[in-house]
Amino acid sequence: MTHLRRCGDAGQAFPIYITVVAGLLFLALAYFAVGQATVNRSSAQTAADAAALAVAQDARKQLAEEWTRSVLDPTKWQDIFEGDGQGIPPSCGRAYELAARNDAHVLGCAPNGLLGYTVTVETNKTMGKSVVPVTERTRSSARATAVIKALCGFKPLPEGAGRDELPRLTCGKDRYWDLDPRHLTNLPEPQDLFDVHLADR
Repeated sequence: MTHLRRCGDAGQAFPIYITVVAGLLFLALAYFAVGQATVNRSSAQTAADAAALAVAQDARKQLAEEWTRSVLDPTKWQDIFEGDGQGIPPSCGRAYELAARNDAHVLGCAPNGLLGYTVTVETNKTMGKSVVPVTERTRSSARATAVIKALCGFKPLPEGAGRDELPRLTCGKDRYWDLDPRHLTNLPEPQDLFDVHLADR
């Protein structure tokens, strides 16, 4: 009788064992789905960051070129350093290029003030198949804002200053340019004039 009871106990334990194993397997697959979603969201954020930075860097380049064209007219310098360049075309085309390189596409790109751009992207790939059916048709989206910061300042020339004078351009703590209108060489590069970084990072 003891032998029969042991067999019966084993028979009752087997369904419990199967249930526990099935539950653990489901949990493992659920964690895998969460991991897939996390990777997909990370890819979306990487694409958004890269796209926003590319747009801001392109705008920085254009602002620097505008400053170079206006270097002999210091009255325009401050407007340019504040992002108010004249005739500068939109830079959002760069967002589409960088998003595509990161296997994503742009949902939106727009200026954020005079010295910033916000880009929203969505991944081309879904989160993939998992125990959560919705992941198979769900894509991740992310948003990033990149800002341009002027690094340089200057003191306007006093009244009566000659046309052969330009203000000293001071960039940062210890970098400056004394510009000679007759020999405009060694002008600052875009990265000397402006910094580009992601907002709040």
